[in-house]
Amino acid sequence: MAKLFSPIDIKGITLKNRIVMSPMCMYSSVDKDGLVTPFHLSHYISRAVGQVGLIMVEATAVQPEGRISDQDLGIWNDKHILGLKNLNKEIHSYGAKSAIQLAHAGRKAELKHPIYAPTALPFDEKSIKPVEMTVEVIKATIEAFKHGARRAKEAGFDMIEIHAAHGYLINQFLSPLTNKRKDDYGGSRENRYRFLGEVIEAVKTEWDGPLFVRISADEYNEQGNAERDFIYFTTEMKAQGVDLIDCSTGGVVPARIKPYPGYQVKHSEVIRRNSEIATGAVGLITNGIQAEEIVQNERADLVFIGRALLRNPYWAREAANELGYDLEAPKQYERGWK
Repeated sequence: MAKLFSPIDIKGITLKNRIVMSPMCMYSSVDKDGLVTPFHLSHYISRAVGQVGLIMVEATAVQPEGRISDQDLGIWNDKHILGLKNLNKEIHSYGAKSAIQLAHAGRKAELKHPIYAPTALPFDEKSIKPVEMTVEVIKATIEAFKHGARRAKEAGFDMIEIHAAHGYLINQFLSPLTNKRKDDYGGSRENRYRFLGEVIEAVKTEWDGPLFVRISADEYNEQGNAERDFIYFTTEMKAQGVDLIDCSTGGVVPARIKPYPGYQVKHSEVIRRNSEIATGAVGLITNGIQAEEIVQNERADLVFIGRALLRNPYWAREAANELGYDLEAPKQYERGWK
């Protein structure tokens, strides 16, 4: 049996296979209100039909000023719950589990109103200079993550992922490249972790299900966090009850990155081994044989598929065929599945 298609239990939630739809921004809340649209229903449900084990909804903003764009999904208001609940009902009807990525863009928000960051440093010369967050603003943002978790629970998600990668707000606090604060939220590695640590604790007051965190495990800058820092961060997350680390890279500062197949998997392997925590691998994982090698060699527990699932909603079926695995078809598709 292909391990890629074996079930896995995470805190009482069983995924039917190890394939995860990676969270990818769709910029499709066209009325700029953060609400689910018909596009979102079509986009996510089709991947559930395609037998992906876990459908993870894109970065969803816990505050309106935390959106990357004004067409991002939102979870800052109770009015967002119904659309997400309807989406979850359909995802679940095809045997998939669902997750949501709670996010705040920080200085990488491309919005007209003021944007916030731990330190008033723009991302690049074309970016707006952010407003440095006061402690009061920090506390309000942590509270927003807490309420986002409550709404995610009410909407019926099986899992939550906290977005601490790609140079967005939590990543900005974690990195010495972007966090120049002199208070309890800056300076030492322990202080830079404080914001994420408090977000995790706040989320846990509303959420007792599986909890993931996505990190950028390589900042592509010698002055940034090193491997020992990420081992410290992920060990702290494990101690706080985080169940899985979703290991991506980059985005905190402009950098030249030369991707190649599986170029980020090594970070998943290192963190899994040294922090003794489950991990998800991501980064140009394009076929079933490659994905099977990752889980068989225990380099990761889950594989997160992004662009390959944009190209092919039935990527799981294609991977199963490569591995000689008989993947059961949804009843509606049986005649064309073989």
